[in-house]
Amino acid sequence: MSSVSEGRFRGSAVPLITPGPLRTTLRADDGVRIEAVYEPCTAGAGAVAESSFDGTAIVLAHGFTGSVDRPAVRRAAGVFAGRAAVVTFSFRGHGRSGGRSTVGDREVLDLAAAVAWARSLGHRRVVTVGFSMGGSVVLRHGALYAARPADDAGAVGGVEREGRTGARTEAHADAVVAVSAPARWYYRGTAPMRRLHWVVTRPLGRLVGRYGLHTRIDRDEWNPVPLAPVEAAGLFGPTPLLIVHGDRDPYFPLDHPRSLADAAGDSAELWLERGMGHAENAADETLLTRIAEWAVTP
Repeated sequence: MSSVSEGRFRGSAVPLITPGPLRTTLRADDGVRIEAVYEPCTAGAGAVAESSFDGTAIVLAHGFTGSVDRPAVRRAAGVFAGRAAVVTFSFRGHGRSGGRSTVGDREVLDLAAAVAWARSLGHRRVVTVGFSMGGSVVLRHGALYAARPADDAGAVGGVEREGRTGARTEAHADAVVAVSAPARWYYRGTAPMRRLHWVVTRPLGRLVGRYGLHTRIDRDEWNPVPLAPVEAAGLFGPTPLLIVHGDRDPYFPLDHPRSLADAAGDSAELWLERGMGHAENAADETLLTRIAEWAVTP
């Protein structure tokens, strides 16, 4: 695994003469260090450098216990890079990022830092693609980080800012893809989700998370409880939203994606994938290619 170096790469970079992969450390708005990797689009690799930085960038948000260097994340990033530039990063508490996982709450700050970095590199259009926990994060980010200014009361397009996750308009997404995302918090209706809640809420479970799953989990409960994904989906407005879910997902049954699509209304497109399981580990190359093609189509 490559090491992260703040000295070599900075969170706000400029386009290079010869574009290539960049590994850097970003800082979320609350100061947590986030490891991130930028990969230019591999289509037309011989084109001039400027064309690699002014097109679409896909920012990939992994699931719980994932990280920027996990094989499933690297596989998805490789497929996406065939259609667009790609930013991958490790959520707090994962990989070489700092802090502890809040399982979808403060992670919206990590995603915002990655989106802002993509824009600082010159990308005019940024699409977020999140898997499982990352799917819930891209939904909240899409509602809270909007391409429109906040009013004097701290509201963004009618959405009151959450106490710990205030929005910055320069970190907005132009389109959002949520794969295997939950619709609501505290869901325990399946055995895998009951096991996950044990890992997150029990001291012994957090030890298993740290040493068995390589994920450092915050012990504090949410306060305040963040905007639920289904509520966030209803606040998208004109932002395009793609919801992808497998009909064999062992974590979240099909009422979750259907609830999200119903809440989003006309701005959402729903793909129910036959035979697919859960998140990035279950997404095959064909599906990832379809997602990338959707992402790069304005």
